[in-house]
Amino acid sequence: MLRVVPPADIAVARATVGEALETKTLNKPEVYAAPAALIRDIGEQVRNYGAIKAVPAAATPNVRNDMYLASDAVRLMGANPAGFDSADTAKLKSLRSSLDSGTRFIPIWVKVSVALALGLGTMVGWKRIVVTVGEKIGKTHLTYGQGASAEIVAMATIGLADAYGLPVSTTHVLSSGVAGTMLANGSGLQWATLKNMALAWVLTLPAAMAISGTLYVIFRQIL
Repeated sequence: MLRVVPPADIAVARATVGEALETKTLNKPEVYAAPAALIRDIGEQVRNYGAIKAVPAAATPNVRNDMYLASDAVRLMGANPAGFDSADTAKLKSLRSSLDSGTRFIPIWVKVSVALALGLGTMVGWKRIVVTVGEKIGKTHLTYGQGASAEIVAMATIGLADAYGLPVSTTHVLSSGVAGTMLANGSGLQWATLKNMALAWVLTLPAAMAISGTLYVIFRQIL
């Protein structure tokens, strides 16, 4: 069993973990000590308040950030970190699961709201989506072979992105796959459509940020 002495200063521990995550060099005794300090501090705060949900709003960001740092540190240490026996490894796995259960979750009401929004949006705009993807990206209509190729690429890309924690858009990936099949088929692309799609992709992020920020301010005043 590996023995480490956590640093007394939590700020030093936080900085050490952050630097180790950036450089991906965690398999060192001095680095092992920093997550131990973070976890100890998280445990003390939770014990003081009784539960994570009871942590005051002002202190919540630091607690959650420390939980994220500790969880990522355990993840990057790998399945069999140097100096740890099987019992220690099992404890690390259990620790990471506990940390993730308190941070990486989606409330039921959020899942329901997103499902309803996506369902209603698709019901209203499905025809434009189908026509654009199937007929307006390339100069010819999408064939079965092209559709299958684009879907396979989208499935593989989204699966890999999920495995590595990369943010990707299903629509972007699928539309790009369709464009690739059109180029490979020699039918050519409708650049006006692609420019409009690219412009919509660029504007979506700031527009969504502005709208959601405005709604949050309004709801905060009301609720």
